[in-house]
Amino acid sequence: MLTINNRIFGGERPLYGLHDADLKFVTFINGESPLKETNNLSLDKVTFQYKYPLWNANNIKVTDSIFEEMSRSGIWYTNNIEITNSEFQSPKMFRRSNNIKLDNVHFSDAEEAFWECSHIEINNVSAAGNYLFKNSSDIQVDHLNLIGNYAFDGAKNVTITNSKLVSKDCFWNSENVLVKNCIIDGEYLAWHARNIKFENCYIQSDQGLNYVDQLTIRHSNFINSKLLFEYCHDLDAEINGDLTSIKNPYSGKISCDKIELAIIDPNRIDPTKVKLLAKVIKKLDNDPNPNE
Repeated sequence: MLTINNRIFGGERPLYGLHDADLKFVTFINGESPLKETNNLSLDKVTFQYKYPLWNANNIKVTDSIFEEMSRSGIWYTNNIEITNSEFQSPKMFRRSNNIKLDNVHFSDAEEAFWECSHIEINNVSAAGNYLFKNSSDIQVDHLNLIGNYAFDGAKNVTITNSKLVSKDCFWNSENVLVKNCIIDGEYLAWHARNIKFENCYIQSDQGLNYVDQLTIRHSNFINSKLLFEYCHDLDAEINGDLTSIKNPYSGKISCDKIELAIIDPNRIDPTKVKLLAKVIKKLDNDPNPNE
């Protein structure tokens, strides 16, 4: 096994094709693609300062390392990569990559990260940025703190636990998603999604969970959430406490303590397919705002 310690590399592709090597206390300065087409590397306390650090790489372990602001588009077309105790300052990390494990990692700019990737494991990660996990699949997340809109758009086979998501339009077009023991704050949650389940969650969402096919909710609270469940099919909701308002769910049942406003318009849905197992304070049989 080759060992490279206490070195600085610059220029284009300085270690192109490197394999079976340990790098420690190494900095890559100016020059693109320093570790392209590499295999079987261990990187400890490595700093990347410029673009495309790990493309077309395989079997990579990274610890205590830094991807600086200009190391953008850093990890693409890469398989079997594990990163722990590291910092990312650059956007567009992880594209079309597989078998990704992250533990105790911070993204200060996670814009457009994890696009079209598969088999992702996330643990103790904080991230700020829009459009995370777009069109990715087979994702396991525990303890993610996210501030960024449009997360998990088009994602499939996702499990998220013990996390906080401040994310407008989160889970749009997604499929097979379980969210458990989480806090979610964002408008228009999970529109046009399929097979979505929330367990023991705290949710704030204006016009959330519309156009969902197969939506299950268990032991969750909705606070300051209006016009929920519009055109939602196969809804099975057991909600703690009250709901502010619901609007024209297609089919299913809603169980809670109280619904302040229920809009059930027979010109748009069949009311016999919807069961409201709650005290309804005000019920409208037409839609006062049909264009919203």
